[in-house]
Amino acid sequence: MVLTIKTDAQTSFVDITSKIQDAVQKSDISNGFCMVYVPHTTSAVTINESADPAVQADIRMILNKIVPWEDKYRHMEGNSPAHVKATLVGASELIAIENGRLLLGTWQGIFFCEFDGPRTRKIHVNLIKG
Repeated sequence: MVLTIKTDAQTSFVDITSKIQDAVQKSDISNGFCMVYVPHTTSAVTINESADPAVQADIRMILNKIVPWEDKYRHMEGNSPAHVKATLVGASELIAIENGRLLLGTWQGIFFCEFDGPRTRKIHVNLIKG
């Protein structure tokens, strides 16, 4: 399954947990694994706290401190910081499925991370029967 998402900012975290859970519920898989993969070099996917949006703001703040937009980058497109952030966060997550539900902690959510938006992106969701 492929999800399409449109982002509206240069950097944003979009909670996609419910979309992924919907895919699991529509499948016949009650136990197994869910692979979420982002096939873009300037975006990523991560699992983190979804209860307090300040957590995502804090992560964005720290990533911008670690990888500033202005520096002596050599990549001609001008989006080297987005490539570095995507590498640091990662392109995929593997989540267990148990009794037809994503096996996430109480406060955990799955986030698509945009580092070079706004753009239209694809997110691949593969379900594996266990």
